Amino acid sequence: MTFSLRRLALATGCLLLAGNALAAEPKRPECIAPASPGGGFDLTCKLVQSALVQEKILSKPMRVTYMPGGVGAVAYNAVVAQRPGDAGTLVAWSSGSLLNLAQGKFGRFDENAVKWLAAVGTSYGAIAVKSDSPYKTLDDLVAALKKDPSKVVIGSGGTVGSQDWMQTALIAKAAGINPRDLRYVALEGGGEIATALLGGHIQVGSTDISDSMPHIQSGNMRILAVFSEKRLDEPEMKDIPTAKEQGYDIVWPVVRGFYLGPKVSDEDYAWWKASFDKMLASEDFAKLRDQRELFPFAMTGEELDGYVKKQVADYKALAREFGLIQ
Repeated sequence: MTFSLRRLALATGCLLLAGNALAAEPKRPECIAPASPGGGFDLTCKLVQSALVQEKILSKPMRVTYMPGGVGAVAYNAVVAQRPGDAGTLVAWSSGSLLNLAQGKFGRFDENAVKWLAAVGTSYGAIAVKSDSPYKTLDDLVAALKKDPSKVVIGSGGTVGSQDWMQTALIAKAAGINPRDLRYVALEGGGEIATALLGGHIQVGSTDISDSMPHIQSGNMRILAVFSEKRLDEPEMKDIPTAKEQGYDIVWPVVRGFYLGPKVSDEDYAWWKASFDKMLASEDFAKLRDQRELFPFAMTGEELDGYVKKQVADYKALAREFGLIQ
């Protein structure tokens, strides 16, 4: 009888624990992509939308919503000011978000205003042109810029000082061209850059290799250079030259991840962190990440918080170098 009671108590305890774990799952989980559909933020949200269900962390896919504006600024301010304690709301961020934070482009809120949750992968910056562009190499583009920078229309995600702007500014600096002389069209993320490039509204897209791959594979777009240390070890990317091998010592990783609002409880934050730790260790997740042309970069919790703060400090130094901030 005692043995049976113990078994019953143990079973009841297990059911209670299971109930508590189930209760921690948000009722209406949402991933905010802070840009228009089709770019890197959209890709990041849809990656975890699939992975969290595949790993049985969420019982149904989270919805993906779009909140374009300021390459992340509108979403950042909305979550911090209006939904600070919503445990079901994840917001996608990238290295470009951190660069904008470093320059104060997110308004009154800085990098300490949210809870940095996870980094799930990295891509690399890239310079894209249409497949029929007269620019075949980075040197071709630089020659045209030197001749008359006003004749080359460059599309970038965000305005002067954005991540995409910074990529071309570093090329201009290496070539002895004043970055301020370059002709930019400010767009809202990789989806809009691709649309403008393929529509002939811009001649060059300062973008991201992950955003560009569907258009490269369709034959509509070419990459002049990817800003990685060495050629990327993927069958469809192995023939894309780096900026470094063309004589331009520029490397620009584009880390992608998620943050939560500042008043999300420690318990809810811990649930999400444990969920992402489990997901990031999964081989199935690695396959999903690879399918979306992202490379390994896994970091959560305090380690990620430290990484973000260091990156923001480094970006501030770079912004000062270009005269973007005092």
